Amino acid sequence: MRQAYRIIPIYTSDVSGVCSALYELGGMVVIHDPSGCNSTYNTHDEIRWYNQDSLIFISGLTEIDAVMGNDEKFLSDIKEAAGELHPKFIALVSSPIPFMNGTDFPALAKVLETETGLPSFAVPTNGMHDYVYGAGIALEKIAERFTGDSNELMEDSIKKGIGCTENRKYKDHTVNLLGVTPLDFGPFPRVEELKNNLEKCGWEILSIWAMGDSLEDLAKAGNAEINLVVSSVGLRAAKALKEKFGTPYVIGTPYKGYEQRICEALEKKTPMPALEDRKGWEKNTAIEDWKSQIVTLIGEPVTTTSLAALIEKEYHYKTKVLCPLEETDGLIGSQDLKVSGEEEMENALKNAQIVVSDPLYRPICPAECEFYERAHIAFSGRMFLKNK
Repeated sequence: MRQAYRIIPIYTSDVSGVCSALYELGGMVVIHDPSGCNSTYNTHDEIRWYNQDSLIFISGLTEIDAVMGNDEKFLSDIKEAAGELHPKFIALVSSPIPFMNGTDFPALAKVLETETGLPSFAVPTNGMHDYVYGAGIALEKIAERFTGDSNELMEDSIKKGIGCTENRKYKDHTVNLLGVTPLDFGPFPRVEELKNNLEKCGWEILSIWAMGDSLEDLAKAGNAEINLVVSSVGLRAAKALKEKFGTPYVIGTPYKGYEQRICEALEKKTPMPALEDRKGWEKNTAIEDWKSQIVTLIGEPVTTTSLAALIEKEYHYKTKVLCPLEETDGLIGSQDLKVSGEEEMENALKNAQIVVSDPLYRPICPAECEFYERAHIAFSGRMFLKNK
């Protein structure tokens, strides 16, 4: 029972992660499930649901179809809907029941692509992973299937000057932001802040994966000089783009006050500036006025370690990041901790002095600690969306 949650909620699942990543790209996302997944997604996880349309459907899987493995009805419904709505692609998403039944989603995607002529792919979700896993694979599929040749630059880009490294042509001082979804960053104006922070430093944003830009915008990602992974959701896409185009990538979030450091890392192609900045503060003699208290931050690894680096830089507090998500390899420092489950998180927080986290973590924090709210939509949904 160590993985049981009694007080705090769990993070958004991989199914919702796929829907969030693909929401604005003009494709049709089909969740193969009897009921529930879509209602959970649109009522809790997706803040764009009521003011922006997206083709997200649920198959309405029946018990007899699940038992008998009747995939024909599933395919027929998708083909009928695609014929009426003309999506740019079809993405199939599995829920726990078809996963347990062993439904062959890659094969179904091939059938759909052949019979509809639309690019189709499956994302191997099962409802048992967190949103980073699902959204990360979804953006990886977009990078693999829809990005064009980086040498095919637009005429106006050529006039402004082309960089060239290892036979790869690109437009100078251009960057893609990878891993941008409302689950980590909230409403679009907050994403605009990140974009503006980089533009003030002389960088041009070619595409944002995937808020505010279309599939056609993302298709030009190979023209960028470098990619910036602003959350762990974008890491798989960065690796796919590096393999496809040779584009290097930097991992970090350009918060106000930390954007100069991120831009310096983009110039020097420093892979992970936040971890470099926070390396070995116990032995750091360059700053003599370290505060005695430690700030504990909870959240997604890239955004949270970047915030921790900013706190150390500006306020000279030592920091520790607790990451409750699955994919943390290489993204957190030696002083940080990957945490699994409520009991382990409560134990990790028992001596915390200052905590920065989603408000729903407050009940398992020490009563005497200083608590600073930093709402995370992937954890608490819309509850604190209006909070400054």
